[in-house]
Amino acid sequence: MLRVAAPVLIAALLVASSPASAQMPGGGPPAVGTVVAVPQPITESTEINGRVQAIGRVDLTARVNAFLQDQLFVEGAEVKKGDLLFRLEQPPFEADVEAKRAAVAQAEAQLDYADLALARADQLVKTSAGSQSTADNARAAQRTAAAQLRSAKAQLTQSEINLGYTEIRSPIDGRIGRIQVTVGNVVGASSGVLATVVSQDPIHVVFPISVKRLLLLREQLATQGGFDAVRLRLRLPDGRLYGEVGKLQFVDINVARDTDSIILRGLIANPPKPGGDRELTNDEMVRVVLENVTPRELMTIPRAAVLTDQQGDYVYVVGDKDIAQPRRVKLGQSTADTAVIASGLNGGERVVVEGLQRVRPNAPVAPSPIDASVAKPASRG
Repeated sequence: MLRVAAPVLIAALLVASSPASAQMPGGGPPAVGTVVAVPQPITESTEINGRVQAIGRVDLTARVNAFLQDQLFVEGAEVKKGDLLFRLEQPPFEADVEAKRAAVAQAEAQLDYADLALARADQLVKTSAGSQSTADNARAAQRTAAAQLRSAKAQLTQSEINLGYTEIRSPIDGRIGRIQVTVGNVVGASSGVLATVVSQDPIHVVFPISVKRLLLLREQLATQGGFDAVRLRLRLPDGRLYGEVGKLQFVDINVARDTDSIILRGLIANPPKPGGDRELTNDEMVRVVLENVTPRELMTIPRAAVLTDQQGDYVYVVGDKDIAQPRRVKLGQSTADTAVIASGLNGGERVVVEGLQRVRPNAPVAPSPIDASVAKPASRG
């Protein structure tokens, strides 16, 4: 009999040693595990769907009609401002420039002759050997020659501009995409985009936010410097948190009527990684994480202590006489392990975490402190 009773006695002692499962002798109050609600510095954050957007985007097009002669880049490569990307057929435009230069030379010669004729006519008028009408005709011819020279120079300038258009260069630093028209085709203003260049670093991220949430953020940040007190982080599609930290830069002036949301824009660095690749790509979908720069002192308890019914969230608070009283609380931004209490609890109050299934409203309990870091959700059944 002793050999049978000893294991039973040991098991009973082990069960009695746990505060979350023990009962006081003689049907006394149930034993529960409690933690003390204390304020802790919490960095509040908000996650929103957003999209990466290049600051600069340029669609390269031909501005003159000509054969596309050369492609001078590798698709997908990074280019610098001023890099030659396409060359169009140049000989017809070079010939036109030479013709316009000859026209300028001819106009200059005509103007020189008109200047001499005007000078002779003026001199003859002074000596009474010439008529005033002859001098007036010479002056008109000189002005006509001057105007023709200006016209010839303007046409030369236009021809030189058109010759310059046969070389298509990158107007920005960035990355160039796929070519849309292959070498050998005739291109012009109506042929569409040849390729697109987008800037890389820094880069924008745009995201919509409801007006209600925007007003709440403004209220929370009013005493911390406004949106300057917000750090912007990105969660990449694979779940990783992007290493660079950005800042809010712009709040749109219009609210979308169909969604009652407004567009915010942030600025974040996009430096090259070893090997030259960059982690952020234009039009990439990301999760935007808005974090307060300065942590706020907020009341926290283990998430296992929070119960929920049709009226909302509540906890059991153990008073001075070890009476468990239900208390309605409002949760802040919480995690699976930690509940942030926005209102309903005061610092120093004891909250039941373990043994909740046996607690009755306004009934006595036998509380014992436990380590909040190891508190596990209890059965609610």
